Amino acid sequence: MYRIIPAKVTQSESQALIAALDAWQTELYPAESNHLTDLSDAQGLIFRLIRGPQDDAVGCGAVLVSGDGFGEIKRVYIDPRHRGQRLGERLLASLEQAAAAQGCHTLRLETGIKQPAAITLYRRCGYELTDAFAPYQPDPLSLFMRKALTRSAAAAQ
Repeated sequence: MYRIIPAKVTQSESQALIAALDAWQTELYPAESNHLTDLSDAQGLIFRLIRGPQDDAVGCGAVLVSGDGFGEIKRVYIDPRHRGQRLGERLLASLEQAAAAQGCHTLRLETGIKQPAAITLYRRCGYELTDAFAPYQPDPLSLFMRKALTRSAAAAQ
């Protein structure tokens, strides 16, 4: 049984998952295309852990809420041994619900072109391609995506 729970990004389990994600992304992209944001002191952060059948931390994800109705999906990672079970979809749904409860009408994200499973996950969950948004610049190794969480936000896009 997998559970998705609120957690602190500074917990050792959270940090271990983020370190694994960073190591993997560092292999995929050069430094200038690798956006390894440190969330340990971020304001407006929603962070979730996925706990596995043995109560171990097997995945994580975050939303950085900006306060203007936008949020940015960050640090989505599932341990490779636990992939293929739709945990990413469940994690995104949990993050989206928490972001909407904090007033977010639109979520955005940046992901890399060398991560086809992540791109497929985001598309399957309703995220659409968009232009680069602050603080990012256009990058041939990045894709930018967004999803409206409310009907009024969808109509405005």
